[in-house]
Amino acid sequence: MAHPKRRKSYSKKMMGRSHHALKQKSIAECTNCGEIARPHHVCQSCGYYNGRQIIQQKADTNDA
Repeated sequence: MAHPKRRKSYSKKMMGRSHHALKQKSIAECTNCGEIARPHHVCQSCGYYNGRQIIQQKADTNDA
């Protein structure tokens, strides 16, 4: 199995890890209800995507 002949310096090691940082998730506003939702995903609060209802939301049954 191949292995490096010389030790990789700290600088080169960290340069190789330059893309390992966490990125902030992008968010957008739902055009139907105004809630915050991920772009190109169905809105979790109203079930709409691209102006159409994709998921039927259940009614709240927590009323005792």
